[in-house]
Amino acid sequence: MKHLFRLLGALVALLVLYLVAWPVPVEPVVWEAKSAPGYSGPHAANNKLANLKLIALGSTANPEEGPEHIVLAKDGKLYTTVASGNILRMAPDGSGQEVFANTGGRVLGFDFDAAGNLIAADAVKGLLSISPDKKVTVLADKITRPAGGSAATDPILYADAVVVATNGKMYFSDASTRFAPPAWGGTFEASVLDILEQSSTGRVLEYDPATQATRVVAHGLSFANGVALAKDEQSLFVNETGKYRVSKIAVTASNLNLLATQAGAGTPQASVLLDNLPGYPEPHARARRQNLAGFCQTAQPHRRRHGPAPVFAQSHTAFAALHVAHPQGLRPRDRLYRRRQGRGRFARPQRRLPRNHCRHRDGRPPVYPKPACQR
Repeated sequence: MKHLFRLLGALVALLVLYLVAWPVPVEPVVWEAKSAPGYSGPHAANNKLANLKLIALGSTANPEEGPEHIVLAKDGKLYTTVASGNILRMAPDGSGQEVFANTGGRVLGFDFDAAGNLIAADAVKGLLSISPDKKVTVLADKITRPAGGSAATDPILYADAVVVATNGKMYFSDASTRFAPPAWGGTFEASVLDILEQSSTGRVLEYDPATQATRVVAHGLSFANGVALAKDEQSLFVNETGKYRVSKIAVTASNLNLLATQAGAGTPQASVLLDNLPGYPEPHARARRQNLAGFCQTAQPHRRRHGPAPVFAQSHTAFAALHVAHPQGLRPRDRLYRRRQGRGRFARPQRRLPRNHCRHRDGRPPVYPKPACQR
């Protein structure tokens, strides 16, 4: 019996040593999360989406998963991006599906410019333009600025969402400058690492086709996600997924540090429009028909049931490191990821918002790379 207790003690000591000393890819920042408000008031459950028609993507032999963004284009076709890297095109009722293009990366958000080119935020490739004849052109994969007489390059690691203004300028989010999806196992895995770390390295960029220059509008966002233009196109609405809020940022801002602004510096160029949302805000879009000024906001499941960061925010530094250090099979998972229901779908007819449409990024459970894959 003594030998058994000694063996168990040795195993526990090894486990503690592993969790404490094993290197992890995150460098967590302490932050204080607000209490989740729950689904009440304007966020109360309703049946407004109860009669939506479900559109299955792909075929029985080759189903598609992970639709991230949809646009009904001027050609009358419906476009969406999926986890395979394909951009699908179809009739509004879902019929006649075809692969419009495949960039070789993972397109998340996209929009169309005045010439009919599909402008894509590719998490692997950067900002792309895909012409109607399917030619793919890289518009921006880095920011180049003069530094001491030489050019210093600043790579775009995680292009996420994009919107095109009427003047042709393109505003897009670089969700994280710490975790590039190709280096960390995919878009979902990189997003989890970034949100756990809370270093707030996300930013909003502007690409000007006239000068082919890319500049930083604002930085200091905790996983910068969806981007939408206000009706007058003087402001941007940007989702900050890691802190469950939406910020309003002036398009004229230049390299604005939102962390300093939120710490009390204050600026008329940025403000928090929606704060402490009950879920993690995902892509959004402004209504463009009938001169509507509002925008549609989508969100991940309830914060208290999805992901560990808010629950352990007070001891975030230690918890984030321990969470990543855990072997994959021992990490906590939300039921959303244990129930891998169905395939790629736009909607599901039910009383509450369809849960599988919220499957984050690649639609897969969290899988972190082995320590050998660290930076």
